[in-house]
Amino acid sequence: MTDNQTVQAYTEAWTQSIEAISELVTPLPEGSWNRATECPGWSVRDVVSHVIAVESELLGDPRPIHALPRDLRHVTTDAARYLELPVDKRRCHTALEMTSELEYTIIRRCRALRNAKQMPNEPVRWPAGPQSRDVPYHQLLRLRAFDVWVHEQDLRRALGVPGDLDSPAALIARDVLLEGLPKAVAHQAGAPAGTALVIDVTGPVEFLRTVRVDSAGRGTIDESISLAPDVQLTLDWETYVRLACGRGRPGPVTVEGDKELADRVLANFSVTP
Repeated sequence: MTDNQTVQAYTEAWTQSIEAISELVTPLPEGSWNRATECPGWSVRDVVSHVIAVESELLGDPRPIHALPRDLRHVTTDAARYLELPVDKRRCHTALEMTSELEYTIIRRCRALRNAKQMPNEPVRWPAGPQSRDVPYHQLLRLRAFDVWVHEQDLRRALGVPGDLDSPAALIARDVLLEGLPKAVAHQAGAPAGTALVIDVTGPVEFLRTVRVDSAGRGTIDESISLAPDVQLTLDWETYVRLACGRGRPGPVTVEGDKELADRVLANFSVTP
C-alpha cells in the first residue's frame, strides 16, 4: 500500500473499533458500567473514559482540572497517574453522560481525521504525559487503532459479548504485539543466546513465528519454521492477546520443550506499558 492508503487503512480500523465500543455500551444499564475489567483498577466506565480522554486530547481539548485520590493502589507511576486523572474525573458520570460524550467525541474525531492535513510521516505529538514524544502521523493512527481495539476486547470480555477478534484492527494488533515479542523473550525473560522459541497461534487470527536470540543476546523474529526449537508455545489468538497485553495468565497454553524457560517467557510476555 502507499503511505496514504496505509493512513486510510489505520483510520478505518480505528473507526470500526471505536464505533463497536459505542454500540456495545450504549444499551448498558447503569449497573453494568461498574463491572470490573482485566485492566487493573478499571471498570467498564473507566475503560470508556480512557478512550474518550485520549481522543479528546488528540482533538486539542484541555485536560480536566482534578485532584487524584492518593489511595488508588493500581496507580504506581507518573504515566499511570497521567492516564488515571481523566478516568477518575468521570467516575461520577451517569451512563447517559458517558454514552453522550463518547458519541460526541467519535463525531468530532472522525471529522478531524477526514480533514487532517498531516502527511503520513509528519511528526505529531503522542499524548502520554511524562512519556509524550513525537511520532510519525501514520504511527499515531496505528497505535490508536491498536489501543482502541485492545480496549474493545477488554469491554467485550467484561460484558460477556465476544466479537471482532478478526477485525481489521485485530490484524494491526497482531503486528504491533509481534514487534515486542523478541524483546520479551530475549530481555524480559532472559532467554540465553542460541535460543529458538516458536509461537503457534490458532483461532480467528492464525500465525506461526520463531523468535531467535543471537550471540549478543538480541532477539529477532521471522516466519521460518524451526524444526527443533528449545520451546514451542501453542495457544489461541485471544489468549495470546491477553498475555501480550498484560491481562493476567489465561489458558490454555500448550508447552513443548524447556518448561523452565517457557515459564519465564510466559511470566514476562507482556509487551504493553
